[in-house]
Formats: sequence, C-alpha cells, structure tokens
Amino acid sequence: NIPNAVGDPFREAGHKRVRITAYFQDKILHFHGALHYRNGDYIISFGKRYQKELGIFPSDFFELQFFEDQSKYGVDMPEEFQAVLDSDLEGAAIFEQLTAGKKRSLIYYITRFKTAQSRIDKSINILENLKHGIRDPKTLIRPIK
Repeated sequence: NIPNAVGDPFREAGHKRVRITAYFQDKILHFHGALHYRNGDYIISFGKRYQKELGIFPSDFFELQFFEDQSKYGVDMPEEFQAVLDSDLEGAAIFEQLTAGKKRSLIYYITRFKTAQSRIDKSINILENLKHGIRDPKTLIRPIK
C-alpha cells in the first residue's frame, strides 16, 4: 500500500496516473502507472516485468518515488510512433478518438519492439488498420492482408 500522505495530494489534484521511480540497491527503474484508490488505500501495479527488471523478490524492501505524470498519454511515446502519427494526419485523428487506455495499450505494444524499424513498421500497420475501421485490439496489431 501507498501511504495516504503520498497518494492524497495526487488524488486531490485529479491525477490518476503518476510517473514512478523505483530504487533497489544500485538499480533505478522509471515507469508510468495508475494510482488506484480502493477501500481507503492507495495501490499501484508493480508487475513481474518490473520486479525482474529491478531484480527484486516479493519479500524485498525497495523505495518508490512518485511524480505528477505530465505526459500526454500517461506513458512515454516512442519517437517512431510519434513520427508516424505526425506524418499521417488521418490515422492520427482516428488514434486520438480512441480511449486513453486503448491509446496506452497501443503505445506499450510499440515499445516492445527492439529496433526502430520494427517500431515504425508496427506503427504504420496500426494506423492503416485504424483507417480501415479496425478497432479490436487483437486485430488492430495484425498486418493488413
């Protein structure tokens, strides 16, 4: 749980998403996340991917620092996806009509690819699918046949 003294100012300011820095031994991890308020407690999701990246186990103590998330989408936008959006106004307009969560899901999907060319190719594919009326997340990421 996140102490109320930490979570309250974010909730009172209307911030549901935060930037988080996690510290463990000599490792530092930066990520974005949702600050959930349930039954009087604040919680965040700290999945296995982040645990592995930071090198921690469930019994380990580590430090978190919270910051206001000032990003447009609640997550860092890959340069390649932004460039494709900038070059395809029709696709970008459709992308902007998606829910915030769906936008973040697509951005996370793009960030999984290691090479810039793969990120560009997947970004183009997503915008082409959007322009063809595809909205289902599983179908949206598939190449057009």
